[in-house]
Amino acid sequence: MNTVTKESLIGDVLELDPALAEFFFAIGMHCLGCPSARGESIADACAVHGTDADALVEKINAYLSSK
Repeated sequence: MNTVTKESLIGDVLELDPALAEFFFAIGMHCLGCPSARGESIADACAVHGTDADALVEKINAYLSSK
């Protein structure tokens, strides 16, 4: 199983499962196609968007473990 951390790059996370884009869209991250966004860590992106990185990582890992 793959585990995501706050230091995981968004591009790497989306390569695990493109459906994970919905988790980012849900918290207002709509710029996932941007090359710089794909190279950003979850922690950095959440800081810019004012969201909780720990909560996002928890949701992503719960989704991945249920597959």
